[in-house]
Amino acid sequence: MERSTGDDGGVTTTMTMTEPRVLRREEWDSWYGSLIRAFGGVPEPAEELELFRELTRVDRSIGVWEGEGEDEACVGTTGAFDFRMTVPGGARVRAAGVTMVSVAATHRRRGVLTSMMRRQLDDVRAWGEPLAVLTASEPAIYGRFGYGAATFGLNAEIDTSRVRLSVPPGTDDVRLRYAVPADVLDACEAVYARLVPGRPGMLARRPGWERLALLDPESGRDGASPLQCVLARRDGEVTGFARFRVRPAWGPEGAGGTVVLDDLAGLDPATEAALWRFLYDVDLTSRLAVRGRPVDEAWQHQVSDIRRCRPELRDALYVRLVDVGAALAARTYQTPVDVVFEVEDAFCPWNAGRWRLSGDPKGASCERTSDGADLALSVRELGAAYLGGVPLGSLGAAGRVREVRAGALAEASVAFGSDVAPWLPHGF
Repeated sequence: MERSTGDDGGVTTTMTMTEPRVLRREEWDSWYGSLIRAFGGVPEPAEELELFRELTRVDRSIGVWEGEGEDEACVGTTGAFDFRMTVPGGARVRAAGVTMVSVAATHRRRGVLTSMMRRQLDDVRAWGEPLAVLTASEPAIYGRFGYGAATFGLNAEIDTSRVRLSVPPGTDDVRLRYAVPADVLDACEAVYARLVPGRPGMLARRPGWERLALLDPESGRDGASPLQCVLARRDGEVTGFARFRVRPAWGPEGAGGTVVLDDLAGLDPATEAALWRFLYDVDLTSRLAVRGRPVDEAWQHQVSDIRRCRPELRDALYVRLVDVGAALAARTYQTPVDVVFEVEDAFCPWNAGRWRLSGDPKGASCERTSDGADLALSVRELGAAYLGGVPLGSLGAAGRVREVRAGALAEASVAFGSDVAPWLPHGF
């Protein structure tokens, strides 16, 4: 494509901008440099840079370039990891983890992002992956490409000097010990792997990704300690862990440090409670800062004063159905459902039209149909509701799902639900 870039002595000059194309390994530095500049230009620590160099799937990454030869510059980036994501019912479904999306500030509003999203979703479909997922730096961007906010994370700033924690039976049977995070990484990963099938939205860990949890550059600590880890054991078995930092603080009244939680996982309620109780009681601290926790996590019902925990929701994982039929058939449904969706999807027109979903707790099918529609919605709403965390009924009340057959919305909304709130603890 040709873009006018300026005027030189009355003669308009143009630069050639390429169509999106697959990244070449030797282009990674300039491609990733363009991404970093778009996110403010602050260089990443060398360890983090090297890790993402290794994790990047070059064959699944796209760049847009302008100019030729020495004047060639990268002006757009995106990539897609290959993940397996848990969906309601426990199946692990192939999902493209969309990441590293940027457009140079000099090339906004020129269709660069749209052209990359077009190429990427065509590729995802060709790879046979029914889902694309992402976390959004700017949520307003991705709705027009069919992504819906499907999971949320719970943030909290807990005043541990005034909030007490009640714990379930068996908590005192859990034994905790400090450990060097790198030394117990395998044990922590084993706990994580056991939790993945039980909660929609969780991603099975791909090789190399476990190292992300150990990145600990001093520049990213914001005055806190190096990463610390506590391992939980019950009956001789490792049943959980917590990774955290401590940010000391002193005032006229004494110590008032903050425990900053990075990650916590437990295989049973007693282990989770023991880990939370430990974090509450770290010496010389009076605050516990947590980010991105499951919205249904039990500690919210164990605290003496939820207001002094200052809970706050934030959008997390955005889901896009690339193949409506395959995606809806891959999960199960809480109650029997037989409903025809009229799906609008201008960006991926192969999804547009009517689909009959028939499913129950044991399985589902979703096929093209000429039958009359029961519900009308866009693929964005299907993405938001897909993991069971956003009720179709709420989307209907917002005017984003139209009920054609009376009763169909309530039927589908209950069926799409999940007993466990979807959650994304795995950054990408």
